Amino acid sequence: MGRKVNPIGFRLGEVAQYNALWFARKKEYKNFLCMDLLIRAYIDKHFYDAGVDEVVISRKSGLVVIVIYSSRPGIIIGRDGNELKKTNQILSKMIKSPVEFNIVEVKKVETNASLIAKNIARQLEKRGSSFRRVIKKAVQNCLKAGGQGIMVLCSGRLNGAEIARVESSKGGKLPLSTLRINIDYALCEAKTIYGIIGVKVFVCLGN
Repeated sequence: MGRKVNPIGFRLGEVAQYNALWFARKKEYKNFLCMDLLIRAYIDKHFYDAGVDEVVISRKSGLVVIVIYSSRPGIIIGRDGNELKKTNQILSKMIKSPVEFNIVEVKKVETNASLIAKNIARQLEKRGSSFRRVIKKAVQNCLKAGGQGIMVLCSGRLNGAEIARVESSKGGKLPLSTLRINIDYALCEAKTIYGIIGVKVFVCLGN
């Protein structure tokens, strides 16, 4: 079971937390959900280089509170906070509701599954990057930084091969079926000239 489902969804309520902290009545739910999807899509697209790990959205008294976890918060905030003000105005108009931002810096980049996956995808998009070297280096850096285990899966036309295949690299322990173990997981896509390469990263962070 633990190997077939999303490790974060499998652990919700145990060691993983929800990234949407709001409650809605039946008629409001679909509108709130659409707003959340618009917010996340905008942030992912416009702050692609900011190392965004997670976006947590909550609501209180008509105000939408957005917490962005990023390894490079300076890109999101901008000089004198201008970039954040601009984003606030755009999103407020987009969802027709006042927005408040909180930016949290992610310091352990090497053990963060989302940032590892995005970094691998970015390198695979560059011509001449060997996927084996890229994923092996990511595994080594994670274990050196204190990660207890990691597995990286890449699938697609790797290195421009005619036939798509799946390659993996792993190190340390990765008990996917043990609920008390905190497993960080991320999926990212690398858009190359040969097609899309899927990148999955599993990181064991311990109890």
